[in-house]
Amino acid sequence: MPAGSAPRRTLGRTERLKKGRDFLRLKQTGRRTVSGCLIANWQELPHGTIARVGVVVSRKVGSAVHRSRARRLLREAFRLHRAELTRPLDLVLVARPSIARKALGDVERDFSTALRRVGLLQEATTASPNVTAASTNAS
Repeated sequence: MPAGSAPRRTLGRTERLKKGRDFLRLKQTGRRTVSGCLIANWQELPHGTIARVGVVVSRKVGSAVHRSRARRLLREAFRLHRAELTRPLDLVLVARPSIARKALGDVERDFSTALRRVGLLQEATTASPNVTAASTNAS
């Protein structure tokens, strides 16, 4: 497959927040919103920079297996919607204990709801009439 023909499916090092000072900066000076199973702290970046994400999951979520799954779910929600971001930003997603019982679709919905509410994600595009009619006929 030629380079650049398919979108990347992973989050590279440059797209992740790793340093404690970055997490602390967002907590102290960033903005915050809550939706369902997550809390989002963010700070807008200058245009031309890359959006980055960091994930925080406390022991309140559950065992190590549940915490790892929560991290994967939150990163995946960001990965799926990063192209829809209206501007570059540093984003810290904090998992709430309710995430342990949620599927990817639920986490993704909470993520998009939170970011759309504060204007960080583009509005959802509507499905074409052909797709809607085909799904209605299949029922």
